[in-house]
Amino acid sequence: QVQLVESGGGLVQTGGSLRLSCAASTTIFSGNDMGWYRQAPGLQRELVASITSGGGTYYQRSVEGRFTISRDNAKNMVYLQMNSLKPEDTAVYYCNAADTYIVDWGRGTQVTVSS
Repeated sequence: QVQLVESGGGLVQTGGSLRLSCAASTTIFSGNDMGWYRQAPGLQRELVASITSGGGTYYQRSVEGRFTISRDNAKNMVYLQMNSLKPEDTAVYYCNAADTYIVDWGRGTQVTVSS
């Protein structure tokens, strides 16, 4: 059973914007903090941003002020609005529960930022 489906990635120029969407199953979404992660070639997967069920947010310093995470509890959806994109943001982006409640990873969505 597919529990996480990411979409919205693509190719964008430096300074451009993308909005990523994540459709999560109820078992993952309900009662969990949710996060966006990314993995660039040759690097480990890292947490980019997270959001609590009540809407509290955390951002990695490198994206703070440029990215905004949000969630729609009625739709089991998590979003990541990415502005002022940089080539260093190029990676496969994944959503999942935050902290210790991570489940099987989805396929992710590729974000490529050209110079």
